[in-house]
Amino acid sequence: MSSSVAPSPILQVPGAVAGLPESPDAAVAWHYGDPFGEQRAAAERVAVVDRSHRFVLAITGKERLTWLHTISSQAVADLRDGESAENLDLDVNGRVLNHFVLTDIDATVWIDTEAQRGPDLLGFLQKMVFWADAKPVDGNDHAVLSLLGPAVTELTETLGVATLPDTYRAVPLPGGGFLRRMPWPTADSFDLIVPRDQLVTWWTKLRDAGAAAAGLWAFEALRVAALRPRLGLDTDDRTIPHEVNWIGAPADHGAVHLNKGCYRGQETVARVHNLGKPPRQLVLLHLDGAADSRPAPGDPVTAGGRAVGVLGTVIDHYELGPIALALIKRTIPVDTELVAGPCAAAIDPDSVRSHDEPQAGRLAVEKLRGR
Repeated sequence: MSSSVAPSPILQVPGAVAGLPESPDAAVAWHYGDPFGEQRAAAERVAVVDRSHRFVLAITGKERLTWLHTISSQAVADLRDGESAENLDLDVNGRVLNHFVLTDIDATVWIDTEAQRGPDLLGFLQKMVFWADAKPVDGNDHAVLSLLGPAVTELTETLGVATLPDTYRAVPLPGGGFLRRMPWPTADSFDLIVPRDQLVTWWTKLRDAGAAAAGLWAFEALRVAALRPRLGLDTDDRTIPHEVNWIGAPADHGAVHLNKGCYRGQETVARVHNLGKPPRQLVLLHLDGAADSRPAPGDPVTAGGRAVGVLGTVIDHYELGPIALALIKRTIPVDTELVAGPCAAAIDPDSVRSHDEPQAGRLAVEKLRGR
């Protein structure tokens, strides 16, 4: 299946600047001429972001949820109409292949994921159906817009909804599609999944109602500051869910339920949770803004000339300055002086998670040893 993405029609808006040709965001606007102002609007007022390059697929059939529950990491069998969750597709060794957001509404599961991974995810799901009453199909006749900012509350009439949904809840939109609340990249984040032929109509309607136009730069900067990983940029072919904070049920804003039935990769998840520690951890880095140039995703992170990690997303934030996500060895102290590409780098201590919590498997082993 092809993973090429046609340029969004919103790129025709005056002032729209597309993402770099080699980037995963080349098909949508990276900014509209005021990157930091767009970030501020998304964080403090309200802004609309074109994310129509996301790959969308749909699953119909009476067994769509119970079937998906058996082949993915999240507990979704009992989702009610209008409920959403984040989910993972893992390989047999527990490494992350796909991260996706799903919503079950009006007897259909809608999934959106990274454009480059979407065709392979759809192909995998289609191969796994066997005899279940579930039918995964391409849903790219629908597209994603995101609304960010506390003033979304002022747009309910424009959206055609009585009230805004709670986190991971969705409500239908007039004319088709739905509005879903997400817990990130800010506390006031909403996705509109709308028919693709209504994309420009919705974008224009929201702009006319007062939402600022914000590019992917704004969304990505807020995502990085919120320590939310993006598949393919902040993960690699060795990433396991514990390393990037994807553990947890929907109530925990996670993508891996620790108390559900078997699924591919579960053994690794259970072993790390009960007995081990993740070898790496996702952290937020503050980069030296005085450096002559910026590092790039994939550049090594070093300490004393020794590689201790790898860079993910690198971005300029309207308040924090140049920041990045990085996967670094879990044992690296938070105050270690680091170098990322041409820049000195420092770990944000608030981004480091404790790995000292009691583990059921470890406690059981200690008890057997009489300790």
